[in-house]
Amino acid sequence: MATNNPAFKNPAFTRSNAMAVQTASASELQDMYNRPTAGSVTADRMTVEDTITKSAIAFGVLLVGAVLGWAAGMPLLTIGAAIVGFVLALVNTFKKEPSAPLILAYAGVQGIFVGGISGMFDARYSGIVAQAVIATLVVVGVTLALFASGKIRASKKATKIFLIAMVGYLVFSLVNVGMQMFGLTDNAFGLRGADIAGIPLGLILGVLCVIMGAYSLVLDFDFIQRGVQNRAPRKYGWSGAFGIMVTVIWLYMEILRMLAITRE
Repeated sequence: MATNNPAFKNPAFTRSNAMAVQTASASELQDMYNRPTAGSVTADRMTVEDTITKSAIAFGVLLVGAVLGWAAGMPLLTIGAAIVGFVLALVNTFKKEPSAPLILAYAGVQGIFVGGISGMFDARYSGIVAQAVIATLVVVGVTLALFASGKIRASKKATKIFLIAMVGYLVFSLVNVGMQMFGLTDNAFGLRGADIAGIPLGLILGVLCVIMGAYSLVLDFDFIQRGVQNRAPRKYGWSGAFGIMVTVIWLYMEILRMLAITRE
């Protein structure tokens, strides 16, 4: 099944790595039976628990970076962090094997960007960051709960629709940035500030992005589950952490912008 997140296109998430069955003598079988159960460390296999731990570490680094970016309050630092974060995202996405240092570096730099831009928004719209954080946590929590309960799952048809919507949104975003750069619109949010039947276009797009973000999380959870089932090497837990972090950051930024548009 296709996914929006290239971090999960590694064969470890799509191909079984089960070991071949070998015959063993009675004494060897008894010795194997007496051994303690292998965990993710001893078996060196990816597990949900280990991926959660790696995700917590990555988000912890992201939070530290966000605090630093907020405290600095320097636009140039925020812009620089955005550029470096974008480069690190590409490196981590297309790297054949996950690298914990590079993923944590991405988390730290992206945290500085998120913290810096959040500080700017909060200075203009008091309390908006807290609202965006709560809304993001709610979306992530609800999506995870529904996925864990089996009530929502990724499907080929829904994924195709999702990818088409993502491409369309990307094209719109590029056009919108271009219009803002060349002064074709004087609205702070560009085309997003235009009204459709009295409703800001940015608000409509924001709701759509929240839905796409939630489905993107479903795809992330699904591919992590596949990696565990296929007994992928333990290091790919970092790929799972990276994929979820990318989605959550994007979701937060879209919610933050949507809330800002509603305050204009």
